[in-house]
Amino acid sequence: NTPDAVGTIPDLSDEQNAREWILSSPEAFCNTSDPALLSTVLNSYDQETADFYRWRVEYTQEELSDLLRRRSGIDFGSVLELRPLRRGASGRIIELLIRGTLRTVTVGKELEIRRWLSESHLYSSAFVVDTVYAEPASDGQDIQPGINTPAIPAGFILHGAGWGHGVGLCQIGAAAMSARGCTFDRILAHYFRGSCLTRLY
Repeated sequence: NTPDAVGTIPDLSDEQNAREWILSSPEAFCNTSDPALLSTVLNSYDQETADFYRWRVEYTQEELSDLLRRRSGIDFGSVLELRPLRRGASGRIIELLIRGTLRTVTVGKELEIRRWLSESHLYSSAFVVDTVYAEPASDGQDIQPGINTPAIPAGFILHGAGWGHGVGLCQIGAAAMSARGCTFDRILAHYFRGSCLTRLY
């Protein structure tokens, strides 16, 4: 992409648009795995992460129910559903319903969602959830949700995008633009579209 290209980003507060965008890998400056570039903006610990642009986290039922109990202090029992209720313009979830066999809670803070769903912090709350059910009995029948799926999911897969709050400038993308010779004002214009720089002193 070019630094001055506006591009068309769909309304990521819409669940279907968010799912399609997160599961895709559109061209972007921050879509890089160049170790030399990443070393300029990430400390050595963060460089161990395989991918910040698109990522995937998998939990078994036991792992997720235990994680939620420890991180939130709430015993949900078996987790039945993780459902985004509201997303911001960046596709990040700002309200998430967690439904369990014992409790149902709506988490209404982006940082809390990230904290509850990870041992440290989930990379971002821009993720979609796939619910995994155990294989049906070996009678050759296909799984049909609501007909022959078990009531309790076997696990959950979070497919995510990005790293951080999703506001402002992407450090990795800005470093990639700089490496391509873009000046600071072009970088700022790319990330803060419609803004103008004014000397105040």
